[in-house]
Amino acid sequence: MPILENIFESICARILPTSCIVCESFQASSICPDCKNVLATQSLLNYECCYQCGISLQEHEVPKQRCQDCENKPPYFDETHCLDRYEGRLQNALHQFKYQKRLAFAHGLASAWNENASEALKNTQAHYLLPVPLSQEKLCARGFNQSWEIARRIRCNPSIKKLPYAIMRHHTMLSQANETRTSRKAAIQGVFYIPNEYQSILINQTAIVFDDVMTSGATLNEIAYVLKDNGVSRVINWVLLRTRRPS
Repeated sequence: MPILENIFESICARILPTSCIVCESFQASSICPDCKNVLATQSLLNYECCYQCGISLQEHEVPKQRCQDCENKPPYFDETHCLDRYEGRLQNALHQFKYQKRLAFAHGLASAWNENASEALKNTQAHYLLPVPLSQEKLCARGFNQSWEIARRIRCNPSIKKLPYAIMRHHTMLSQANETRTSRKAAIQGVFYIPNEYQSILINQTAIVFDDVMTSGATLNEIAYVLKDNGVSRVINWVLLRTRRPS
């Protein structure tokens, strides 16, 4: 299926007009050469970040490669790799994809990941890649899971199997978009679960969790807690965009 999809996308790129998902100028590929260069040189991958939560480090934190928050209260996940800042060049493209349902942008966002992050992460040792899930109610309302639409297009070690339904989510009425760090943490507790058919295969395995945006880290921390509580030995986060450190 991925081979046929790649062939279809290649044909469409040649016969249909397209524009850069960042600057929207018309050209052949989903991201123009100038924007590719900006992402390659200015993305978060080029900066010193906490190995555990992916936040930009302050000068005094650099020697340990770990932020003070993770030192004081370590999260359940073991490491985090983020492509770029939330306030960076890909923010508008992600918003167009998620909220305006411009599904073609999923290919461009995945391409940004593949061209900038895949090489750095190609030696990641893991067994499974799981997207952060949406509840069935949210999935029906939006029509797609943005994390999975990007994750299924990204390149990773062939030994890593992608499992879109290995972790599921109960529906909650509270939106996290404008919530505080404390309320986010409280709202997410008990929301995620692993279906019975996946519980045994995850035991003693390393799982990569893919998310489009990491803000407080509450969602990914709760997922890591559930995974480890069900026997997963190590949890790695791959995140498209990371918000700034709270002031």
